[in-house]
This record gives sequence, C-alpha cells and structure tokens, in this order.
Amino acid sequence: MTSNAAILRRVLEEEASAINSLAGHLDERFDQAVKWIVECTGRVITCGVGKSGHVARKTAGTLSSTGTPSLFLHAAEALHGDLGGVTANDIVLAYSHSGETEEILRLYPSLSLIGARTVLITGRGDSSAARLSDLVLDTGVEREACSINLAPTTSTTVMLALSDALAVAAMEIRGFRKEDFAVFHPNGSLGKRLLLKVRDVMRAGSDNAIVPETTTVHEVMFTITRANAGAACIVDGTGRMTGIVSDGDLRRHFVQSTTLAEARDVPCGQIMSRTFQSIGPEMLASEALEFFQNLPMKIGEIPVVDENQNPLGMLVLKDLLRSGIV
Repeated sequence: MTSNAAILRRVLEEEASAINSLAGHLDERFDQAVKWIVECTGRVITCGVGKSGHVARKTAGTLSSTGTPSLFLHAAEALHGDLGGVTANDIVLAYSHSGETEEILRLYPSLSLIGARTVLITGRGDSSAARLSDLVLDTGVEREACSINLAPTTSTTVMLALSDALAVAAMEIRGFRKEDFAVFHPNGSLGKRLLLKVRDVMRAGSDNAIVPETTTVHEVMFTITRANAGAACIVDGTGRMTGIVSDGDLRRHFVQSTTLAEARDVPCGQIMSRTFQSIGPEMLASEALEFFQNLPMKIGEIPVVDENQNPLGMLVLKDLLRSGIV
C-alpha cells in the first residue's frame, strides 16, 4: 500500500511540474491579456461554475485587492439577469477547463451584444468556448493528480497559478505599492501598520489628564483617576507642556512626605518630571510601538504634542497593542 507521505509528495510534484510546464509555454497571448486588464476602463469580471468557478471567485478577490476593480459573476446567475451588470467597458475572464461548460457557452451571444471583451482560461484551446472568445489562455495539463484522473486537481491549480500571475503582472505594471494595498485592507494587520496613526489611537479630551503646574497633588490624583489614565500632562500658563506626573511620581512623593496633609497640597509643578518623552500625532502607530520598545526606561504612556509642545493626547502602550498592528 502506498504511504500517505508518498501520495502527498506525488501530488505536490505533479502539480508543481504542471505549473513549471505552463511557465515555459507562455506566449504573446498572456501579454495581451495583461495589457487588456491594465487598460480596462471598466471592471474585470471573472465567471465560472463548479471548481473553475471557485478559482474565478478567488481571482476576483486577488485582482480587487491588488488594484484592479473586479467582481465574480456566477455563470448560472448571469443567465438569469445578472448579465445586466456587465458593460462594454468590462473584460470577462471565463473559466472552464473543458471549454464546453453549458452555462459558459450560453453567455457568449449576450456578451457579444454587450460588447465586453472575453478571455477564456481553459484546458482545451480547441473547445467551443475557445472559438467564441476574443482571447484564449490554455492551461491544459497531461493528467489530474487524483489517481483516477477525474477530480479537478492539477488543472485547477494551474488555473489559479496563471490567474495569480495575471494579477501580479497587472499590479506591477501599475506600480501598485504596499501603501495602496493597505488602503484596500484597512482592517488587516498590514493595513493598520501602514495606515493607523498615533492620532487614531491616542486618548484625547476627557480621557487625557491635563492640569496647570499650580494644581495640587490631591487634585492631580483625582484628574488622573477620572481620565482612567496613568499620568497627567502638566502645562504652563500658555498651555505648553512643561512636565508629566505619573503614578510612580505620586507614590514616590507620598513616601517621601512627612505628613499626608503636606503631600496633598503641594503644587504638581514641584514633583513633575521635567524631562519626558513625547511624540507627534502623525507618527504611524507601528512606529510609535517601535519607539516604546526602544526606550531605555520602560514606560506605559507617552504624551502626544503638537509642534508648539501643546498636549493633544496620551498614547498608552496597551491601547497600541490592542489596535491590531501586531
């Protein structure tokens, strides 16, 4: 009996070999398809049913996320009204390994009347669908990886690889950057690392404790507590930040004071730390996290100030870690 490891190795090797074979046979038709995709003023509509339909759906997602407006159109639904979403400015990437899929074939008369270009991705370059298409990309394979040579395995792998190649080629021609990718993936970790800024994460308004230098230690404690913060920004008469009072500063002050009454009434300007770290609101949150990590003394919050040293907010380390940038 053949071992599972041997089966896995055989399938992987056969599918890899098929992809390598396709790579060695690319011709001007692939260049033409990429040119049409890049120049398309509408959308690239991918279409298919069954396993080929799954590849088509994934391709629409890959194209959309890499700068090519795209959507998936199920061939059966298209025949019942969804063709109304196709325009003359669109390109239809039709997926059919056999090239004889009935639902695909029945689309061509309408697509011709609409005026959309058609590109067929198929395993049979001499099929009925191939004869009806404006351009054909042949993904034919010698055999499927399954032992009975029937289940779509190698053929769909090659289809998917070719589709990825089309998307990547179009992306690189457009000069699509990681910043562009982030715009389309704002909720992913990459998008957040490239888009989320300190101003989006910092605590501001009532959640940021700001007091004048003349405020008593007792009042500062209440201000920090109300803000649910770990420190307060201390400002002078012009509103410029001149220091910071942290929970640690307060504890040390009370430990060193002779009486509780004496400790409570001291102006915070006398116990504040005049040397403090601060950052600007436009710094990327990912850069701010690195800034935290590189500080010689580990702290839990950093004041956010403008160019005039006016406090705008407080960036808390635990908020950064919750933001999804890591």
